[in-house]
Amino acid sequence: MNFNVTENIEYIGVNDKTIDLFESQYIVPNGISYNSYIIKDEKIVIMDTVDKRATNEWFENIKKSIGDKQVDYLVVSHLEPDHSANIELLAKQYPNMKIILSKKASEMMSQFFDMDLSNRSIIASEADTIDIGEHKLQFFMAPMVHWPEVMVTYEQTQKVLFSADGFGKFGTLDTDEDWDCEARRYYFNIVGKYGMQVQLLLKKASTLDIKTICPLHGPILKENLSHYINKYDIWSSYKPEDEGILIAYNSIHGNTRYAVENLKEILINLGAKKVITSDLAREDMAEVIEDAFRYNKLIIATPTYDAGLFPTTEKFLRHLKHKNYQNRKIALIENGSWAPMATKYMQEIIDGMKDIEVCKTKITIKTRLSDENIDQMKQLAKEIIN
Repeated sequence: MNFNVTENIEYIGVNDKTIDLFESQYIVPNGISYNSYIIKDEKIVIMDTVDKRATNEWFENIKKSIGDKQVDYLVVSHLEPDHSANIELLAKQYPNMKIILSKKASEMMSQFFDMDLSNRSIIASEADTIDIGEHKLQFFMAPMVHWPEVMVTYEQTQKVLFSADGFGKFGTLDTDEDWDCEARRYYFNIVGKYGMQVQLLLKKASTLDIKTICPLHGPILKENLSHYINKYDIWSSYKPEDEGILIAYNSIHGNTRYAVENLKEILINLGAKKVITSDLAREDMAEVIEDAFRYNKLIIATPTYDAGLFPTTEKFLRHLKHKNYQNRKIALIENGSWAPMATKYMQEIIDGMKDIEVCKTKITIKTRLSDENIDQMKQLAKEIIN
């Protein structure tokens, strides 16, 4: 796919609608884009390569863009294989091409390629610039967003930020869908652990006059950039984005699900603005993680299983902990026919999280919902709403 981003910057990336799981774990019903760009000036610069799944189409896009002209520079933002897989092939195709990359990326190159490219590498340091004619590229380090070698590039003339995986999104470029939802799911599941590092990058970006953001996945952003930057500021500071209550649950024989349905009705009757329920065993875990970070309150309802946590409950909680879940209010409900233990093990995981308020009302259901449980749920509902 070729189209102009600006007068002299062209998109040469590839849509992949055949992939089932991104990073072998995230469901991508609308595929993924591997974004790559070419700047045509006195010097010709390619911004990142693409995944090996898209090699042939990508090289066709380059040929369509520049014909028999030579590539002078390749800028490497990120060495993850979905962006770097074709570095060696491109280097062989254009033997005089220089590779601009961070010091850390240079140190890591031999992990990915047998070809020694050190004699063709230009190591960029913080705020270094390179003139390619009318355009000037400036490089900024973004370590751990979300790999240690990441570098973003600012094109000063047309005010374009090549943001690496920052501001990325699931879905191909021709997918018509809301940016926020799939960008949020992408952010929290892939970048979310590194909020502090994203905040540092946002501070650097705030000093630049940015008119266009070109990420490595998802659409090019040109209008209302403050919306996207504000979302990233909220997400990376671990603040709730919206007021709402997520009830994440598991239910083996339907009894816990029945309790959740009753609790949702109680919450709505007490004035809760938004209540969302998610069956952890059946719904996309990445979607539930996204909602847990989106809303300010969380209720977890789960049966005890093998004297411990139900497997997908434990998976959910450990995912949250790994992604630095914090600044939220949580309530816990357990079910158990003879030895309810789920609350104990949920609490142990939650204790490792930062700034979590756990409701004092904890409910134990013994197989089926009782009148006493309903009274407890009314108390819990009042506590979590207030």
